[in-house]
Amino acid sequence: MLKIVSWNIQQGGGSRTLKIISYLLNSHAEIIVLNEYKHNDNGIKIRTALLRAGYLHQASSHAPSGDNGVLLASKHKFSSTLFHKIDPKYDHCVVKGSFDAFDIYGVYLPHKKKHILFDFFLENLGETPSIITGDYNTGKNYIDQKGNSFWYTDELEKLETQHNYIDAFRKKNGAVKEYSWYSHQGNGYRYDHYYIHPSLEPILSNCYYDHKAREEKLSDHAPMFMELG
Repeated sequence: MLKIVSWNIQQGGGSRTLKIISYLLNSHAEIIVLNEYKHNDNGIKIRTALLRAGYLHQASSHAPSGDNGVLLASKHKFSSTLFHKIDPKYDHCVVKGSFDAFDIYGVYLPHKKKHILFDFFLENLGETPSIITGDYNTGKNYIDQKGNSFWYTDELEKLETQHNYIDAFRKKNGAVKEYSWYSHQGNGYRYDHYYIHPSLEPILSNCYYDHKAREEKLSDHAPMFMELG
């Protein structure tokens, strides 16, 4: 069984960094994707702790210092790809890890900003089995939230219809109302996703959120796990 965790750690971790590290080490995930990762002292603490714990293979997106990016850390070897000029402002929001069996795209898509990162995926996803995971900052209106304020719902649907990519959480949990982030007003949104190539569906064992970590304020997002095998 291969366990992957994808988590928005909220502005690089801040004073919660040591608790975040402890959580990650106790998660027993073999592949970690962190969103809102920052290239700062806390980022160094996270990477060093993961390195010492056996996550010897790491890559981060080329986010400018202080900006939110993505970190991919793994106990399994991969080759990494950074992307340039795939978006005028937000090409630092994607990092790719190529493993023997599949590719993983770690993403942190900007919230309610104009970007063309979905176009990049729609135009460049081929036959290689891939996983696209992270904080999409969007979902399907009336499904992943009560209202219709999401941008890029149409692009998510194109990912499913044009490339047959599968929403792993929905595949395992159906139409359940479950959210990964809540506003101060108590409104829930499912921002965090795993979309997987259809060839990976037969080995999709589980996909779920750990709300306890969010409720304990380790981050304002719930970590999201996917298990393959």
